[in-house]
Amino acid sequence: MTPDELKAARKDLACTAKELAQALGLEQKTLLAWEKGELFPTKQYIDKIEELRKKGPSSIPKKAKGKGPMEILADPSTWELFRKILVHKKLRDEASKLAAAYEDPEDD
Repeated sequence: MTPDELKAARKDLACTAKELAQALGLEQKTLLAWEKGELFPTKQYIDKIEELRKKGPSSIPKKAKGKGPMEILADPSTWELFRKILVHKKLRDEASKLAAAYEDPEDD
């Protein structure tokens, strides 16, 4: 699969490089290297891309777009939650355990 064919597949799937990489179980930098022709996908990944293509754009999980960070910060319930986490160690510990399962938005 050439870099142009890969870009065409992504266009057919209406997804970003990051979304396709996640659907393939790869890091985004690997997919971008394929698109630049620096690396090439193995048959396993080519087959998986073709399977996704046959299923169409709905086969690519999309991140839900919600309120932006500034809107969330303006919400009084955010600050109430923040105050509770600051004051209650047990809640802070539980929130830390729960947060470990989520990716850091700083990484996006």
